[in-house]
Amino acid sequence: MAVDGVEEGALLWEPTADVVANARITRYAEWLGRGEAGYEELWQWSVDDLAGFWSSIWDYFGVVGERGEGPVLGGTMPKAEWFPGATLNYAANALRRADTAPDRLAIIARDERGTRTTLTYAELRDEVARVRAGLVRLGVGPGDRVAGYLPNVPEALIALLATASLGAVWSSCSPDFGVPSVTDRFAQIDPKVLIVVDGYRYNGKEYDRTQAVRDIAGKLPGLRATVWIRALGTTPADGDTEWADLRAEAAPMAYEPVAFGHPLWVLYSSGTTGLPKPIVHGHGGIVLEHLKTLSFHQDLGEDDVFFWYTTTGWMMWNYLAGGLLVGATLVLYDGSATQPDTAALWDIVAEEGVTYFGTGAPYIMASLKAELRPTGLDRLRGIGSTGSPLPPEGFAWVYTHVRPDIPLGSFAGGTDVCTGFVGAVPLLPVRAGVIPCRCLGARIESFDPEGAPVVGEVGELVLTAPMPSMPVMFWNDPSGDRYRDSYFAEYPGVWRHGDWLKILPDGGCVIYGRSDSTLNRGGVRMGTSEFYRVVERFTEIADSLVIDTGRLGQEGRLLLYVTMAPGEALTDDLVSRLRAALRTELSPRHVPDAIHEVPGIPRTLSGKKLEVPVRKILLGTPVEQAANPDAMANPEVLSHFIPE
Repeated sequence: MAVDGVEEGALLWEPTADVVANARITRYAEWLGRGEAGYEELWQWSVDDLAGFWSSIWDYFGVVGERGEGPVLGGTMPKAEWFPGATLNYAANALRRADTAPDRLAIIARDERGTRTTLTYAELRDEVARVRAGLVRLGVGPGDRVAGYLPNVPEALIALLATASLGAVWSSCSPDFGVPSVTDRFAQIDPKVLIVVDGYRYNGKEYDRTQAVRDIAGKLPGLRATVWIRALGTTPADGDTEWADLRAEAAPMAYEPVAFGHPLWVLYSSGTTGLPKPIVHGHGGIVLEHLKTLSFHQDLGEDDVFFWYTTTGWMMWNYLAGGLLVGATLVLYDGSATQPDTAALWDIVAEEGVTYFGTGAPYIMASLKAELRPTGLDRLRGIGSTGSPLPPEGFAWVYTHVRPDIPLGSFAGGTDVCTGFVGAVPLLPVRAGVIPCRCLGARIESFDPEGAPVVGEVGELVLTAPMPSMPVMFWNDPSGDRYRDSYFAEYPGVWRHGDWLKILPDGGCVIYGRSDSTLNRGGVRMGTSEFYRVVERFTEIADSLVIDTGRLGQEGRLLLYVTMAPGEALTDDLVSRLRAALRTELSPRHVPDAIHEVPGIPRTLSGKKLEVPVRKILLGTPVEQAANPDAMANPEVLSHFIPE
């Protein structure tokens, strides 16, 4: 049942005096001597004095490492350099609680079958030390790449930390990725070691991946070793290594000091329309950014149980791992969000006493449509939503049927920086459909078509000053041309992110979807998220996709594709009601020229709708050129968008 009558901007939650007083960002502001400053004033200082702000993050959290004598920031975008002369190691900072709180739980791992395992911080460090020693035996050293074809299980996190501790470079894909999609990614970085699973379970079914692993390994010429985790019991081939052998020998823990910008991991763009961009983040930038965001914006610390539903192929897995930096307990879940039913994730939140639960906007909307009423969430004190804009109805459902007294933080950012540019903070109220603030240290602006900043109007989301977690480079891009072309071609020296953003006069933000999939009808430009908000409010509709086929100087057709909920049909009455709602709530220009029923909406493996590739198909681009099926969750549905 949809939640009706919710207007964008409607007040849903306000922090109490106790929440503000006890917030970690309040203690930080007091430490700075800025305890009387409001959030907007604190943000303004953080972007006006970048060196002072990021230096304070290092000092406030006592980052494990050596600051060195160099400046905090040198150069400008796209060649900004942070903390030259500093050395540190991500793993040393992630595992520091093994010394101060060895018995605290670091990991709770769950799967669809109900299996539950745990590791304390001391046990986690011991496992990392063992795997580190095993990687050394395989010849891994600083700068070498280690790749994981793994689900969201403890072994994946252990392998990341072991790799980072050596100064080697980690990269991962989920085992539901197809072979071409994996090789498109891993072949670019030429890994020395590949850590794999023989199969996985999802939605109640088992999927054998042994042949896929063989095919992947055969396309990686620099590979020295394949390490197998036997989730389904398959025996590795002769010459391969088992995980048990990799971790067989106890060893002391050690950390290789590396430069602030030394590569930590490689993440990838979706790869739906070309070879995925291999985005490299550095040790120092990720440590500082995740300490800041997790502590101050999500208010996480050592007493928290942190659960974000993700796979190893999405940047949110790397972000979840950052919970170790603040001493939280991580919940790792390997399985479907709706197995055995839509309440699966809420059940885990209740059973594990999760204090902060993160998910994608589609799961919140699915919970709304399933009319869920989660219970047992007494310890929950924060919810995060990301991946796509959360409509006001999603906000309202959380406050009506989950908890009325906690902040719901919608965040927007991306793989490119492995964090959010805009998000929530415990000092500010939550309003339906509005992201409360620009994050500390992120000088976000909205540019009009002439490149001038605007407030109260929709424009291009840009970053006009550098952040430490910006990519240190793209792999195999020695000239930096591919990196510059990806973010700085439109506005020299300014990062263009590719989203539509409206900054409100009070600092709140509204994201309207990707700026390269805009609906431009009669000169009225609109982000697709506004369209989906209207369409997907109808309980008969499970999912939707809207495409504007117009080209420069030529208006095209506005086409709406819908996937029906189980047992529902696209009737003439429903079509009439859809058209009336769009005419009333958007504009007469945004009534579709045609509405088509399709069996599914094409999405990436991380759940994003493929608006741009479908538009290309509708304009005549062959399917095989418009989208990479191996980067998709459901490539079989693309054929339903080929024009007749």
